[in-house]
Amino acid sequence: MDQLRQSLLEAPIIEKDGYHYFVHPISDGVPMLEPGLLREIVVEIIRKAQLEDVDKIVTPAAMGIHISTGVSLMTDIPLVVIRKREYGLEGETPLFQQTGYSENQMYINDVEAGDGVLVLDDVVSTGGTLTAVCGALEEIGADLVDVVAVIKKVGGENRLAESPYSAKTLINVDVVDGEVVVTDPEGDG
Repeated sequence: MDQLRQSLLEAPIIEKDGYHYFVHPISDGVPMLEPGLLREIVVEIIRKAQLEDVDKIVTPAAMGIHISTGVSLMTDIPLVVIRKREYGLEGETPLFQQTGYSENQMYINDVEAGDGVLVLDDVVSTGGTLTAVCGALEEIGADLVDVVAVIKKVGGENRLAESPYSAKTLINVDVVDGEVVVTDPEGDG
């Protein structure tokens, strides 16, 4: 995970409404995402995730899409994107997502009771998104086989830790004095 670690250490830090966060190609789409970095992340997710009983990869829009697409291409597991737009399709399930800096209504399509799912996301920060996604998938009756996020930002509120769900991560970081600090280069799980 050398490329991921180095890219995080070099990531610019911005402040928005008192919240300090890093700007990174995996979490923000800028700066430019190098294919080698994406490849490294996809390979590590495939190594770390429990894939045996997974029927579908589920990811929230938008920043989980590129990661999940790579994993889907490498594993031949279909991809479901949780959208911020309601389409009104049969079986569409709404969920409310709240993060440290936004609130959204989101919608799940194409996941049914009994589906084994791998939930993938870019970053766990407050845990709000993954907690809401996992809860909605359980309400549908899906089997949460595994949950993986590329990066965990430690040091703040983490709703995921207070929930019945947990996520494996590839690397854990914090923002200290305007710089990214790697707190665990192996992540969680």
